[in-house]
Amino acid sequence: MANPLKQISPTFDALNRHLKVLPATGGASEELVRPDQEEIDDALINRSINRVTEFAESPTPNIDRIYRSTPPLFRAENHLFRFFIDGSFRTYFLGTGVEVGRSFPIMLAQIGAAVIHRNDHGALSVIHNERQLLLLLPGQGNGVSDTVWHQLERIERPGYFRIVNYELPDPLSEDKKDARDKAGGKVRAEMHELEAKLINRTDGQRDKDKWLILDGATKFDRFIQAPYLIGVAKAFSKQPEFRFGGIKDKRDVTSILAGLPHYHRTVAFSAYDGRVAFWYVRLREQRQVDYPLMGVVKVELPTPDKKPVDAELLDLISRALVAERSVCPYGLDKRWHCCIYPIHMAEQVIKNSFFSNEVIMGAIKWQQSQGGFHE
Repeated sequence: MANPLKQISPTFDALNRHLKVLPATGGASEELVRPDQEEIDDALINRSINRVTEFAESPTPNIDRIYRSTPPLFRAENHLFRFFIDGSFRTYFLGTGVEVGRSFPIMLAQIGAAVIHRNDHGALSVIHNERQLLLLLPGQGNGVSDTVWHQLERIERPGYFRIVNYELPDPLSEDKKDARDKAGGKVRAEMHELEAKLINRTDGQRDKDKWLILDGATKFDRFIQAPYLIGVAKAFSKQPEFRFGGIKDKRDVTSILAGLPHYHRTVAFSAYDGRVAFWYVRLREQRQVDYPLMGVVKVELPTPDKKPVDAELLDLISRALVAERSVCPYGLDKRWHCCIYPIHMAEQVIKNSFFSNEVIMGAIKWQQSQGGFHE
């Protein structure tokens, strides 16, 4: 059986002709992501939110009463969430490229995103699922020369295969010093852009009774301003400070969430000059988890009009969200304590659509002996 990635071979043939490549052992090795990467990404994306001083709900809350009860609101009573979207990726180190004295890592990545729809009876179905294969190289004079880059771009490629310059800045890679870390950040950035693309495909299907849950933040390079959408982060930055009622009244995320009761939310806080409202919801009792911050999710709601959100709407969203935690992939994911089951299923759809490591490695053919540089 022919390798399904045979169409990408001409690109690697061109790399062989124009670069000296020191292959990774076995031709390619998969990069493993640390478990706290989502928290790191949230801190990078929301790095400007260091001090929170404004509420984002109406009526304006009292700083001494920042918790609101949100008992679960199940589908039989109000089936609020109908669409769920998640993205996933796999990254591979292929080898080190050398051109005219410059050396740099060559990376390959699979990214994907899927949208799950849940019908009136609770059955899940995949309505959008897209996968892309990315070849990541440094450009802009820091790696591949403009001459070689242009030759790579002229090669005919399948639509799912793209060449990406990981030197181009984005929130997840621009501060990275190590080239492999920079490429890894670029992969996650490209995945988020794909998620945003699929969200747009649900426009016209969402309304006040049919909301979408995005796994993660609602801001990246730009704001996702789609209506009837929330972002839910299972891991989030602990950096923000909350200051209300005076300089001495300073609280951090840990102190706020340690006292958050089961089936409650915090009040909503304002970020990005009022363009995002965010708050925290406890899905599980503290006695069910190992430490106080487990079982808590961060929720983001785009507010492009910069107006405070009605507290009753925030209660409704939070109550429906609490009900979503009833089924969880315990034992299949370390984040089981704050998983939303349809989000978990979207992630499985993506991962199951990826090419296997054997297929990837079988498609990468470097020359066994390269005598020098090719001009």
